Amino acid sequence: MSGARPPDDARDPYARLVLEVMPEESRVGLTLGFVRTFGIPEIAAVLHATGQVTGQPKTRAKATGAAMFTLIGHGPGSAEGRRVVEGLRRVHDRPGITPELMHYVLACFTVCPLRFMDEHGPRRPAPPERDAAYAFHLELAGALGLPVPPGDGLAGTEAWMREVERRRFAPSPQARELWASARGLLASRLPGPLAPLAPVLAAALLDEPLRTALGAPRPPALVRTAVDAALRLRAGRARRAA
Repeated sequence: MSGARPPDDARDPYARLVLEVMPEESRVGLTLGFVRTFGIPEIAAVLHATGQVTGQPKTRAKATGAAMFTLIGHGPGSAEGRRVVEGLRRVHDRPGITPELMHYVLACFTVCPLRFMDEHGPRRPAPPERDAAYAFHLELAGALGLPVPPGDGLAGTEAWMREVERRRFAPSPQARELWASARGLLASRLPGPLAPLAPVLAAALLDEPLRTALGAPRPPALVRTAVDAALRLRAGRARRAA
């Protein structure tokens, strides 16, 4: 996030939401979005082949987060944004990475942060912020040279994501290895008292279809309850302070 200029009024409610209002929730949501892409074997294979997620998960996650914050803060059409877009094109210009899969990755990075804000933020994103998030989603897809994204608005995009996951989520050895490397990073986003229990708690942040695709065991009910309670407590405090 560092180095991103404050958004102009015209640029926008979404940039302000991510960079200024809920930066912590945005980081958790982006991490969840990144992990979610592991559930599709073709994407997992590409990420696994780079060796970066399994070898240096924190470095890769930091780079991914920095890229998204740059795009959100500066815009895909800015000089900074164009450099990030070119890097994304190089990384994903591989056999088997179709426009559908690219759209899915972009959808994860748009939808998952908003989901997390809805459930655990100091407040729910307002309609203008959601509209601006979808406008950013369209702008980034256009900058990457993709056809018009499927779905109509954020609700349509999320419905499309669920349909893609129904068809394409499947276990793979690459996904299991990616998850084994990234789960500590995801759990480190939990509130302080829970973070040291990372390996046990990380899977509690995943839904059942994703856990199945990643080969992650379903945490005991007590663990799921503890994570949910800690996040709700954090959100409740933030909402009272807002």
